[in-house]
Amino acid sequence: MIRENVARILAELPDGVELVAAAKTRTPEEVLEAVQAGIKIIGENYIREAKPAYKVVGKKARWHFIGTLQKHNVRIKALEIFDMIETIHTLEIVKEIDRKCARIGKVMPVLIEINSGREPQKSGVFPEDAERLIRDISSLRNVKVAGLMTMGPRFGNPEDSRPYFVETRKIFERIKGLNLPNVEMQYLSMGMTNSYKIAIEENANIVRIGTKIFGGRTEPEPVL
Repeated sequence: MIRENVARILAELPDGVELVAAAKTRTPEEVLEAVQAGIKIIGENYIREAKPAYKVVGKKARWHFIGTLQKHNVRIKALEIFDMIETIHTLEIVKEIDRKCARIGKVMPVLIEINSGREPQKSGVFPEDAERLIRDISSLRNVKVAGLMTMGPRFGNPEDSRPYFVETRKIFERIKGLNLPNVEMQYLSMGMTNSYKIAIEENANIVRIGTKIFGGRTEPEPVL
């Protein structure tokens, strides 16, 4: 099933759009099957799940962290696994990433998570605060801003996601036009299983898809 699902999604994605397989609660064996089917980027929400999956898959794929990152989880072993962190929204956490990456000689590409709906229960920086955060990050030596990410509604009518994506795209375009040092607005990560087609219409070039690849989840979500 995973192999067929991956083939179907990859065939329909436009050129230039990268697929992140959102692997939350999936087994290392399922992750490996997705990679063998053609997935090139694995997205993990939990560091404790990424470690066993990485032991099985290794560098056969790139690894993106797509969950909410806590400061105490910014450990060197985790930073060695991931090739990008998509969910940066506070200067405190990104400074910790910068400090730890300096110790291992790594420059970590990050995406700034935009709370495009200004929802207090969700993580992400509010749109009006994004430029200030990006300017602060641009002075760090071991972190590089590579673009933006937003969630949008997980369920409901996919069209309801469009305003969230439009808002984030406008921020992306404005920041890109500033030509800030150490900021390369290359990636716009928007859209999940329910909404990725709308996201692509709004210029997303990374989509994060889990259920449509792996099927529905049956296990409870673990803690970090």
